[in-house]
Amino acid sequence: MLVIRLQRTGRKGHAQFRVVVQDSRRTPTSGKIVAQLGTYDPHSKNVTLNKERAVHYLTNGAQPSPRVVGLLKAEGVALPAWVSDPSQKAGKIRNPEKLRRNQPKEEAPAEPEATEPAEAPAEEAVEAPVAEAEAPAAEPAEEA
Repeated sequence: MLVIRLQRTGRKGHAQFRVVVQDSRRTPTSGKIVAQLGTYDPHSKNVTLNKERAVHYLTNGAQPSPRVVGLLKAEGVALPAWVSDPSQKAGKIRNPEKLRRNQPKEEAPAEPEATEPAEAPAEEAVEAPVAEAEAPAAEPAEEA
């Protein structure tokens, strides 16, 4: 069976690819190709394709790789109905129970209310002795 795939060329750290038709039993690095359909530069996003030859191989049953399907769609090549669309593939989440959105909602700890000193200083004086009176009563209960 023939496949349409990318064959890496270019120097280390600066990959460029050839779009080739190859026998599926061979690796892309073997160099044995049936036809070269074009090139793809991922850095500048330049794609050059021989669309007529690509359509010829697709109609005769050549299976494109998922990346090549995306390139062919971007170039406006009409794909046969049997070609699977890689954009419809759903991602798999390994541990969905660990996701923050799946955790139970926790209530935020209550923060003490900030008092405004500009408002009624007499009320603060009245509240302070009451708070001190309650605090000693609570302390003996904790010690016992």
